[in-house]
Amino acid sequence: MFIARVIAEPAALSANCEPAIHALEALGFKVASAEGLGGVDDLLEIRAEGGEAEALRGVIDRFFTPSDLLVVAHEAPGVPKVFVSDMDSTMIGQECIDELADFAGIKAEIAAITERAMQGELDFTEALTGRVRLLGGLGEDAILECLEQRIVAMPGAKVLVETLKAHGSHTVLVTGGFHQFADPVAEQLGFQRVVGNRLAVEHGKLTGGLVGGIVDSGVKETVLREEVALRGGTSLATGDGANDIPMLVAASYGIAYHAKPKARAASNGAIDQGDLTSVLRLLGVPREEWIWD
Repeated sequence: MFIARVIAEPAALSANCEPAIHALEALGFKVASAEGLGGVDDLLEIRAEGGEAEALRGVIDRFFTPSDLLVVAHEAPGVPKVFVSDMDSTMIGQECIDELADFAGIKAEIAAITERAMQGELDFTEALTGRVRLLGGLGEDAILECLEQRIVAMPGAKVLVETLKAHGSHTVLVTGGFHQFADPVAEQLGFQRVVGNRLAVEHGKLTGGLVGGIVDSGVKETVLREEVALRGGTSLATGDGANDIPMLVAASYGIAYHAKPKARAASNGAIDQGDLTSVLRLLGVPREEWIWD
């Protein structure tokens, strides 16, 4: 049994629910139910069996785009024991390395590499070390300036983290970005653990290198799996780029947030129109239980 939850405009849900059911039936699904959830008119839950998850996703995309969605098997989604999230363009609205590069006057050059890496067109490690190398010589004080002037939390980020934490989730921020940004972001949003890369600094300037091992897609997946092995239960991962795909695939609920096509296609959930509080709605957490700042 597949359980699909869809957030979309009420008019679209009302007009397209029946055609979507017919489309599913034509693909061999047996639709057990399709009804509103939580007493609101913009959240639909479909229960169906007999087909493939990819085909179900395709029908949702065909009839309800733009939407936010989550498709799971067997059991209805709920609060996870472990929540692991990417940072850049997921928990915050920026790519930190791009914004930092602006202080060195090379944002366009760095951002072009970042975009290709996020699309999965470049090897992550090579793209990261190459961009960091270009930042060599930049004053360390630019990091604090960048944090204060450029870095802004995504709408709903703190509500998501604090609400999940209050409901018993262990929260981890894992990023291919840098501790110099991730640590204060994690403190602001309420994450309990941070995993990231660290920019090397000597004599008040970036050296163009990194300290320690590199956090890449494999490390992100490993962090999630280790946390689940330690704590048990279900897991949630959120991310937006190719570097997040293994983590998104490994999670019970892998939700691609306004993501690149490859990351969205690999996930069993996606936020395409709403903010991060849509994750709470898809998990079935009532609004009155959300923790507001």
